[in-house]
Amino acid sequence: MLFRNCAGGVVFHNEKVFLLKNEKGEWVLPKGKIRNGFLATETAVKRVKEEAGLDAKIISTAGETSYEFYSLTRQKPVCNEIVWFIMETDNEDYRINEEEDFIDGGFFTIEEALEKITYSQDKSLVNLSYKKYLKLKNKNIALA
Repeated sequence: MLFRNCAGGVVFHNEKVFLLKNEKGEWVLPKGKIRNGFLATETAVKRVKEEAGLDAKIISTAGETSYEFYSLTRQKPVCNEIVWFIMETDNEDYRINEEEDFIDGGFFTIEEALEKITYSQDKSLVNLSYKKYLKLKNKNIALA
């Protein structure tokens, strides 16, 4: 089995989270493989920018997920292990990168996102990240 280390972002703008729809019709979060010499944080910020056109900053860790699939091109099973970050953007303007095989995307309320997201572990990740995001936002407001 091929193991790949990946990183991604759960990106919030106000009360909404960003999702992408891939060529398989799956609603997912922006993520990508950590390349040699790059940190997980750098990869998450870079993939959010490349896949969604969003300038987002990391405000906290979100957790880790993993999934396995069979790669037809590699002719072997692959396990993607993903470290996730809670991210925030000041701007709701996004650009879906069709060259990365995404066909749709946008910001959705948490309720809408939980309905759309394809995989249950991503639903849990978004739900927990949103709760943590709100706590962090409230702390910052209280400190200001």
